[in-house]
Amino acid sequence: MATTDATTTDPGRIDETDQLAVPVRQSAVQPLLRLWPYVRPVRARWAGAAAVAVVASCLGLLFPLVLKWIVDGPVTDRDPGGVWLGAGVLLALGIVEALLFGLRRWLIARPLASVEAAMRADLYRHLQRLPVSFHDRWASGQLLSRGTTDLMVVRMFLAFPLTFLIVNGVTIAAGLALLVAQDWGLGLVLLAPAVPLIAVCYRFEHGYAQASRRAQDQVGDLTTVVEESVLGIRIIKGFGRHRSQARAFHELSRTLRGTELTKARLLAGILAVITLLPEAALGAALVIGTVQVADGTLSAGTLVAFLSTALALRWPIESIGFLLAMSQEAATATRRYFEVMDAEEEDPRVGRAAVEPGEGGLRFDGVEFRYPDAAEDSEPTLRRIDLHIRSGETMALVGATGSGKTTLTALVPRLYDVTAGRITLDGRDITSLPREELRTLVSMAFEEPTLFSASVAENVLMGAESGTPEQVERALGVAQADFVQRLPHGVDTEVGEQGLSLSGGQRQRLALARSVVGAPRFLILDDPLSALDVHTEAAVEAALRRVLADSTALVVAHRPSTVLLADRVALLSKGRITAVGTHHELLRTSAEYRHLMSGDPAGETREAAQA
Repeated sequence: MATTDATTTDPGRIDETDQLAVPVRQSAVQPLLRLWPYVRPVRARWAGAAAVAVVASCLGLLFPLVLKWIVDGPVTDRDPGGVWLGAGVLLALGIVEALLFGLRRWLIARPLASVEAAMRADLYRHLQRLPVSFHDRWASGQLLSRGTTDLMVVRMFLAFPLTFLIVNGVTIAAGLALLVAQDWGLGLVLLAPAVPLIAVCYRFEHGYAQASRRAQDQVGDLTTVVEESVLGIRIIKGFGRHRSQARAFHELSRTLRGTELTKARLLAGILAVITLLPEAALGAALVIGTVQVADGTLSAGTLVAFLSTALALRWPIESIGFLLAMSQEAATATRRYFEVMDAEEEDPRVGRAAVEPGEGGLRFDGVEFRYPDAAEDSEPTLRRIDLHIRSGETMALVGATGSGKTTLTALVPRLYDVTAGRITLDGRDITSLPREELRTLVSMAFEEPTLFSASVAENVLMGAESGTPEQVERALGVAQADFVQRLPHGVDTEVGEQGLSLSGGQRQRLALARSVVGAPRFLILDDPLSALDVHTEAAVEAALRRVLADSTALVVAHRPSTVLLADRVALLSKGRITAVGTHHELLRTSAEYRHLMSGDPAGETREAAQA
């Protein structure tokens, strides 16, 4: 997330829980259909697995027919050989059914793992291309849960519920047809619960969808808390806040537990209904069938076959509750996934007509900026910025905390796009440049020196993908990062997550080396020396002068020593450039600048009186 020293909290920021609200009623089918582009490459294998499962399930319906033959034939005729033959047929059918279900599992495992991998790769690629304003709004835990838990739910749905919704649907239809064919009267008795079951399932679908959405959003919130607690463990321990963090975690856990219990109650309710109604119908059919056998209007074998078929349908019918629940969870997970995928990416292509190269350097021409989530009638963070940094010149940007310095620097590589006005590099509007080319021309050192779980060399080379070991050594020399040679494996040493195995000054020097390794045409440095001691700062400044001589640079500065690196200084006050000149000129003419450089309270008083 981008760091700004301008205030970014505003009334226009959308609460994520409102943004992710569940529709009043939405079918699970609509979001699940969006999975088709990912399923299409493996559709043949998935369809084959489903067909195998259908055959295996329908084989189970042959058991009652064999039983009918055994009862009405060998048992009635007292033929032991026929009984053994029937038993052998039943055993063979069981073995074939088991082998077919094993084959289904083998057919479907690998392709669905590839579907999950493809979806996760697309999500990661998409996240890299989304604008910084998107990441400002979204909690990292919510994004992590979509890339892990939600995709696992989708894969499980494709492997089990989707297949068995088809398999069980075919099995129930075939089984009911067999029941009606064996005895239409008893078949109608078993069909009687169908209408109330459909009504109950319809109502369950909506309630479970809402509970499932709440639960999966709460998992994202819980993931955020855990992630922040791990990354901020030094703060938590340093201030003794482990109890308050634990309370926050347990509160979210209790909320999630309550939602999961709501889901369990809904599922228990529908399972009770799905079990009770068919069992009651089966009991009624048993009584009626027994009476018919006693009257001689129905053979014992037909009754056994009828009841065996009905019992074979118990699992397909009772599984409807589980399958609907898993389908709703998969639909919710799919919605959450595509909420991120539907977010508009940064356009890597040319945005406007190219401007012919003209006046060199970096120019801000009437630039205004308001954060994307800010209210339309709110005051812009930056207003009418007119500033020209000549080619090869270094300009220091000075201002009080919250004046918008970091926001201004973030506009140059288009981490945010200007609200009005334009920015040009050597006369070319930055919106006319593909982002990849723009970010090759412009290099940045951010105020927060973020490092990655990689080696020192890999972290530095993020500033120049095709950089050489010699360039890495040179950049480390400019940043006075000689401490690298004392690390266990030199530039190949892994710095660990966030680079927290290093000191703040060491991380800042590696971040500075990363910004200069590619010898960029334009260099943006956001207070690059704030964590350095006086002696290291002086050495870095001496080496940095040689780099700045070959670049057009904008340097955010808070110390007079950093300001002296610049040819000129721009004073940013409340979102506007109020003065431009050399360090000594501004010391003579600007009370606010004198106050910022020396903490002169008298200067501040005079400035307030003038205002």
